[in-house]
Amino acid sequence: MAHGLFITFEGGEGAGKTTQIKRLAAALGDNCITTREPGGTPEADALRDVFVTHRGQDWPPQALLLLMFSARALHTERVIKPALEKGTHVICDRYTDSTRVYQGYAGGHPIDDIEKVREIAIGHFEPDVTFILDIAPEEGLRRAGKRCGDGDTFESKDVTFHEKLRQGYLEIARKTPTRCIVIDGAQDEETIAAQILAEVRKKL
Repeated sequence: MAHGLFITFEGGEGAGKTTQIKRLAAALGDNCITTREPGGTPEADALRDVFVTHRGQDWPPQALLLLMFSARALHTERVIKPALEKGTHVICDRYTDSTRVYQGYAGGHPIDDIEKVREIAIGHFEPDVTFILDIAPEEGLRRAGKRCGDGDTFESKDVTFHEKLRQGYLEIARKTPTRCIVIDGAQDEETIAAQILAEVRKKL
């Protein structure tokens, strides 16, 4: 049985990940599942509130980091790996790169510490391909504000923080060019979807 493809989508707020995940899932058909982080299991979904609302904003950075990887370990072992082993493709909205960028590049937590915790939690498990939807922070925040009103914990941060996110993602792409594909998120939805599907077909 062929092993499934693990596909992740990354990007700043308002980059268009949700739209493109839906389009790719529709294109791949029944042989794929979609999931998200934080979340993906009942336990991880229960922790999601800490990250995407303001509940965890006064928590020590190391507590948030450990909590995130606890949720990720559950998600990886209970959802992602079993699906891949059955030959099902997995499309995930955010994964470890989000932690590297949000807690590391933009949040100031040492990247080396993040990688140490990652190795304990999930080993060297990484996506087969990661699409980074790149968009100017001002445009992304405009889109996110239009969509979500007051915004979540990260959407409420200033443009400087979001520019650090963007540069962090681009740095990850430079370091891992065989895995990461940067897509211009300012293009129209159809163009982006076509580019993504073409890249995925190369991996199938």
